[in-house]
Amino acid sequence: MCFVLYAGTTKPIPRREWQKESAQLAVESLTDRDAPIRVHFHSPEVQYIGSTSQCGCDFPHAILQGGEWPTYFLGLEDDATKLASDRFNRGALVELLKRSNEKTIELYGLWDGNFLEPPKARENISLERILDSDFWFKEQGFYVVTIENESNAALDVSNS
Repeated sequence: MCFVLYAGTTKPIPRREWQKESAQLAVESLTDRDAPIRVHFHSPEVQYIGSTSQCGCDFPHAILQGGEWPTYFLGLEDDATKLASDRFNRGALVELLKRSNEKTIELYGLWDGNFLEPPKARENISLERILDSDFWFKEQGFYVVTIENESNAALDVSNS
């Protein structure tokens, strides 16, 4: 079973199919199969975000263990390939979300098929937090991500 990540926005993020040879993340519309995920979002638009592995497994994620998420990942510090993949996928996700021109985006990460499972954690984070090496998406973690970028800052100034 795979970890999957969904993003809620006010307008659609441009769609992009996953391609094995491409280092870009996939952005796909919901299908009938995963449409039930909508119940967890306040945003009118919900889309699937795929990592470089097509599913969300290449986004760093923590698996709920005994009712808690681990804070230390034994052996990972020695896995240069995994660390590089995590870093790349974090950065690609942050860039994708920045280009959306949204002020906030909802993210929900969970196991594929568990679409009706309610979040077990809710967090408000900055977009930059995703870049931190100690940030891992929690299984069934729902995030409200605040995006402060140049175009949003320009909109705030012009509305003052």
